[in-house]
Amino acid sequence: MVKTLYVGNLPYQTTEAELKELFEEYGEVNSAKIITDRETGRSRGFGFVEISEESAQKAIDSLNGTNFGGRNLKVNEARERKPKRF
Repeated sequence: MVKTLYVGNLPYQTTEAELKELFEEYGEVNSAKIITDRETGRSRGFGFVEISEESAQKAIDSLNGTNFGGRNLKVNEARERKPKRF
């Protein structure tokens, strides 16, 4: 099983490769995605990492609140996105 983790408060210059490398210390990473602004293409300062279920909690416990590139990361299990209301 794979879990998706939310990673917030990322430095804006972080690459997907750097994000993946950060989490690989805790287990096999299936994917790492940094969310970018649709219009400017700049990082929005957060992303998602897919990691094995066994490694997910260890990664959360180890990385949540730690300093990465001068910013304290927020790491937790990703929640389902709520549909937008218009």
